[in-house]
Amino acid sequence: MFVRKKCVAMLLAGGQGSRLGVLTKYRAKPGVPYGGKYKIIDFPLSNCIHSGLDTVGVLTQYEPLELNAYIGTGSPWDLDNNTGGAFVLPPYMKYERGEWYSGTANAIFQNIYFIDRYQPEYLLVLSGDHIYKMDYNEMIDFHEKNEADATIAVIEVPISEASRFGIMHTDEALRVIDFEEKPKNPKGNLASMGVYLFSWEKLKKNLICENQEKSADDFGHDIIPDMIEKGDRLFAFPFQGYWKDVGTVESLWEANMELLSDHPAMDLFDTSWRIFSRNPNKPPHFVAKGARVKNSIVSEGCYIYGKVENSVLFPGVVVEKGATVRDSIVMQETRIMERSKVIKSILDEEVVIEKNCIIGGKEDITVVGTFVTVKEGTVLPPGKKVSPKDKTSTQACGGVN
Repeated sequence: MFVRKKCVAMLLAGGQGSRLGVLTKYRAKPGVPYGGKYKIIDFPLSNCIHSGLDTVGVLTQYEPLELNAYIGTGSPWDLDNNTGGAFVLPPYMKYERGEWYSGTANAIFQNIYFIDRYQPEYLLVLSGDHIYKMDYNEMIDFHEKNEADATIAVIEVPISEASRFGIMHTDEALRVIDFEEKPKNPKGNLASMGVYLFSWEKLKKNLICENQEKSADDFGHDIIPDMIEKGDRLFAFPFQGYWKDVGTVESLWEANMELLSDHPAMDLFDTSWRIFSRNPNKPPHFVAKGARVKNSIVSEGCYIYGKVENSVLFPGVVVEKGATVRDSIVMQETRIMERSKVIKSILDEEVVIEKNCIIGGKEDITVVGTFVTVKEGTVLPPGKKVSPKDKTSTQACGGVN
């Protein structure tokens, strides 16, 4: 028997994140590491449990294995209770046929049965690939106060970046009167955060009707414009806090570097709103005599014998004697050997930089994919992108294995 819930959350975590390039060849975008010990999906999951939402469907599709294993039973986020929990929901074969999720709205449509088990009054639809802290109860209160059919969280973005987002146009009461999905020439800068709150029965009716008449694949392209056209009550919920869409290599690097400021906008040390994650069991980090660490995040299990400056190091990273890491992100279990330099780069998990290498420089960001070994003496120029290797691959390419 399922306990009725006021609100069920559905977390869309199947995105490829192609603009992240080599970092998402073998993982979905929500599974990209961030901040020394987290993955991007930790943020919406933590927001849910802080907001008292204990029933979360996680919709996976692209490269789901790592993300499925990471979420597991949901215990790191206290989402393993008897009356709710975290449920991984991949596409599946039905009686008549099976199909991939063809968009955000289609993913919800294919899981109507799961949602209906809890008979929710509201459905919260979340993107799994944004970094932010948000109390969803404030959005629910706003939705109820306005007797809304749908409420969309929005944030002001620079007009130069507005074409990357869905742009809302509202009246003085914040009712949505027009919507542009990633417009080439945006007329405003009130961007959708990819956080939608729906009155469930209204959304379910729209999903079923739309799928009978045509393919309703996406909220931004199909459902939201149709609801506006029908005269449904859609409202924009203004969000004032930190929010980052880390959809590019540059934005991921910037988001990590922002953590190194004296007063970062994303405060990971805030005990009142902790970000939970699945942490590795590793000993404390070690900084050897003669090593130098300056303005950096160094996670557990790291061994530092060289120099680290203005960088973010994930668990198990080794920086050998004479090696230098500066302005870089170095992910889990990566080793930088003697006399090598890593400058303004992102090194993915389990990378080996052998002796006397120069990786990156002061210009564009250099990225080295997971499981890659950069051979001794190799120079990778600024902006170079090295594709990850399959863990069993022995293929060699120039100075990279």
